[in-house]
Amino acid sequence: MKTNYTNLDIHFSIEGISIRVLNIVFERFTRTIPSHSHGNGCYEIHYIPFGHGKLRIGEQYYDIVPDTLYVTGPHVEHAQTPIQSDPMQEFCVYLKLPDPLRTKSSPLVSAFTSVPFWMGRDTQSIHRIMNLLFDELEHRYIGFQTQVELLLSQLLIGVIRNYEQGKSSQDAFARDNLTNSKSIIIEEYFLYEYQSLSLQTLAGRLNLSPRQTQRLLIEYYGKSFQQKKTEARMSAAVILLSDSSRSITSIAEDLGYSSAEHFSSAFRNYYQMSPAKYRKQAFAD
Repeated sequence: MKTNYTNLDIHFSIEGISIRVLNIVFERFTRTIPSHSHGNGCYEIHYIPFGHGKLRIGEQYYDIVPDTLYVTGPHVEHAQTPIQSDPMQEFCVYLKLPDPLRTKSSPLVSAFTSVPFWMGRDTQSIHRIMNLLFDELEHRYIGFQTQVELLLSQLLIGVIRNYEQGKSSQDAFARDNLTNSKSIIIEEYFLYEYQSLSLQTLAGRLNLSPRQTQRLLIEYYGKSFQQKKTEARMSAAVILLSDSSRSITSIAEDLGYSSAEHFSSAFRNYYQMSPAKYRKQAFAD
C-alpha cells in the first residue's frame, strides 16, 4: 500500500525562507529499503505511526517502534527493514532547502539544519499533522494549497520542537502600536461597561485628558463620548427588551439610568418610540 504525491510544485516559507517539497509519501513496508543518502540541502522527515522495523544509520542499528520520528539530512546513509510479523507504516516528507550561503539566516531553519540526523519518540502530534496533510492532498478542499503550506510549516516546527525538547524561544511579538491599543481599550470599555460609562474614567484608561479623549473619539469613530455612550446603552437595551420577563424598570437599572422615565425618554429619542412599543413590534410572537 503506497500513496505518493510527487511532481507537485509545493513549497512553503519559514521566516521568509522558501522550502520546496519534492515528495510526500505514505507506505506500508513489506520490503527492505537499501542504504542510500540525499544531496546537499535535502532532508527526509520520517514518521512511523504503526508497526516495527530496523533502521541503519551508517554502521549503527536502531529499533523502529510505533510513534518513532526520525530525520535524515544531506549525505546521511540510511536503510530500513520492516519486521515482517508487524511491518511498519511510514509517512515521509522530502524537503529541499536553499543554499544557506545564498539566503538570509533564520533561527528556525538553522535549528532544523543543525541536526543532520535525529531519532526519537514524537512529542508534538506529528501523526495528526500528517493525517491532515494527506487528507488535504487527497480531497483538495477549497483553499487546500494554503492549508497544505500551513501544515508543512507546522510539521517543520513540530520536528524542531522534538529536537529542542521543550526549550523556550527567545523571540517575542513586538508590542502593538499605541493607536491600535487605544482602539481596543475604547471598544472594550463601551462594550462591557455600558452601565457606568464615564468620560473621566475612559480618559484615565487611555492616559489622556478628557479633551484629548473627546478628540480621539471623533477621530476614530466620528462620534462624541456622549454619542458613543448612548449608542452602547441603546444597543444593550434592545437585547434586554427581547426578554419578555424583564420589566422596563429593571432594564433601566441594568443600563445605569436613574429611573425608568429617564430611560424611556432616552430610548424614545433614539428609536422614535417607547421601549414598550418597540418590544411589542420587534418581539411579538
